[in-house]
Amino acid sequence: MNFKIRAAKKEDCKDISRMIMELAVYEKMPDQVKISHEELQRDGFCQNPFFECLVAEVPEEHKSKQGFTVVGYALYFYTYSTWKGPTVYLEDLYVMPEFRGNGIGKGLLSKVAEVAKKKQCVRLQLSVLDWNTPSRDFYAAKGAQDLTVTEGWHFIRFDGQNLDNLANEAPKD
Repeated sequence: MNFKIRAAKKEDCKDISRMIMELAVYEKMPDQVKISHEELQRDGFCQNPFFECLVAEVPEEHKSKQGFTVVGYALYFYTYSTWKGPTVYLEDLYVMPEFRGNGIGKGLLSKVAEVAKKKQCVRLQLSVLDWNTPSRDFYAAKGAQDLTVTEGWHFIRFDGQNLDNLANEAPKD
């Protein structure tokens, strides 16, 4: 199938927002999505963006059943490893179900890796739900290592009241 991968534009945020919700439904967590396309525009297309995003687009003649031509996305941001240096963290990689199996996911992942190399990043990291065997197999086939298995790392999060509580414990100036 003919498709192209390009940097997302501000106008793509409605499509990205739609696919974020589709991914959340697939991951069985749609109630967790609180971000709007306006917030995506604000956070990704400002002076110092919090993230970058690539989209996969098909020609009009291959549009989805619902009429969409933007059929996949990869949203990522930069972090830093004190052991290795600059790192890209891939927050989301998603392709609409009817377009899977056409190389779009591989294309998006490879393009993020290309961006990482151009920015002199030493690694590309991501998280996958333990039950998401198709994605885990996909990444493993591309050479990804499961650090939970090999090194025992666990992904830890503070949010909501726990984040507030922690911030309130900060030493006062």
